[in-house]
Amino acid sequence: MTSGIHHVTGITAHVQQNVDFYAGFLGLRLVKQTGGFEDAEQLHLFYGDQAGSPGTVISFLVWEAAGRGRVGHGQISEIALAIPPASLGDWLTRAMRAGVPVEGPMREFGAPVLRLRDPDGLVVKLVGIDRPAPAPLPDANAPTRLHSVTLLSENPDQTTAFLDRFGYAPHSAEGGIQRLASDRDVVDIRDASGFVPSIPGAGIVDHVAFRAPDTVALRVMRDGLAGIETSEIHDRKYFTSLYMREPAGTLLEYATDGPGFAVDEPPERLGETLMLPPHEAAREQDLRVMLPQYARPGEERFPIRDLPFIHRFHRPADPDGSTIVLLHGTGGNEADLMPLAHRLNPRATLLGVRGRSTEEGINRWFRRYHAVSYDQADIRAEAEAFAGFAAEAERAYGLDAGRMSYLGYSNGANLLGAVLQLHPGTIRRAILLRGLQVLDDPPRPDLTGIKALLITGADDPFGRMAPALAQALRDAGADLENPVIDAQHALTPEDAEIAGNWLAAREGRGEDTGRGG
Repeated sequence: MTSGIHHVTGITAHVQQNVDFYAGFLGLRLVKQTGGFEDAEQLHLFYGDQAGSPGTVISFLVWEAAGRGRVGHGQISEIALAIPPASLGDWLTRAMRAGVPVEGPMREFGAPVLRLRDPDGLVVKLVGIDRPAPAPLPDANAPTRLHSVTLLSENPDQTTAFLDRFGYAPHSAEGGIQRLASDRDVVDIRDASGFVPSIPGAGIVDHVAFRAPDTVALRVMRDGLAGIETSEIHDRKYFTSLYMREPAGTLLEYATDGPGFAVDEPPERLGETLMLPPHEAAREQDLRVMLPQYARPGEERFPIRDLPFIHRFHRPADPDGSTIVLLHGTGGNEADLMPLAHRLNPRATLLGVRGRSTEEGINRWFRRYHAVSYDQADIRAEAEAFAGFAAEAERAYGLDAGRMSYLGYSNGANLLGAVLQLHPGTIRRAILLRGLQVLDDPPRPDLTGIKALLITGADDPFGRMAPALAQALRDAGADLENPVIDAQHALTPEDAEIAGNWLAAREGRGEDTGRGG
């Protein structure tokens, strides 16, 4: 019977730190990078042995700048990797030199263990035990395969019985932990009675997958899980799988070994190309712009500065020295406008910024009382903070202020309009898509030399507040164009065409960009 762990999937909030730890410090091979099959705007990284063999793979869903999750019952609290027993001292020295939090060595179930924490706080144990790698990594001391996972269960007896179907049987016990063993690895079940429930977030394991011999076994498993909620059988391109929750709530996956990670890349080039789910082919170019970029160990990197607003860069292969700063609409994030901006100028560096105000769990740039009534103190405070961010970003990243444009949509355009009026000189060139006047008592700044484009939808239900913004900018001396197009509040291809031509003309790239929506 095929048994054992197939892979473990966690959540990270820091893609670069995650790559540095798993591919750099631990020395695992980054064998695949994809857009998520459930959410293609979410980067998914896979690490493993030289071939990405089942039983060696740790993967991570990238939730950039996400909050920390909470460890609790119904969740995997620790993952463990096997390392050559003689390498334990070397790993302890490596951890101390690298500043990686480490405890131990200690003994668990008779084996020496080092307990590390990755950059998101996830516990990664290194267990000194002979478990050969299916496809060894170049470093003789590198982890060889997954050794175990630890499940926190309020119903350890039910969890134990459920895992029997994956080839795990009781092996031994130590303290409050029951160890189950397959013919390849182990699962530890810790009695978590009375613990708080887990909360998803950075540093949390999303699920563990167990190995299935074939797709027939997936169907048999699903049909045999009476009373257990399961997913449909999913084709994940590199394997086929089924999801379920065991009685205590831990999310489990049952996954086939094949076809494997070499199905779309030769073995010697695994993980070098960003792959996207086949069903997202129509959005391929947009997704390549939206997904976060990172450097592999040894590659030149661009360090992100600690600034007051969460932000992300997209750097094209052949940058022209210009930068477009992006402010999303209500409910958006720092990547939302990157596809649009990339169409306006494919050679521009894009700097997406995330608003700091939240409303019912969604991102905004300032608080509001209702749809068209805004917290004036918050607008002024956030406008001042953003002006400071813009100045510091120019300095910290060496951006050419003369070649910076700001593009905002809806709530983001509203903040840009406020910044233009409250902090003249911060923004020299602005594209405001569906922007409104949100200041009750606007100042009268001198905006001579400022170039702005305000595109208003003729049928925008909020559009009645746009003329006040246009008049304020003109009265202040801004060079403003304010086309009114046949649109509502949502963006249209005409917005992209108008904005692309306007931006190209002001950057000296010609009046006609030839770009549509």
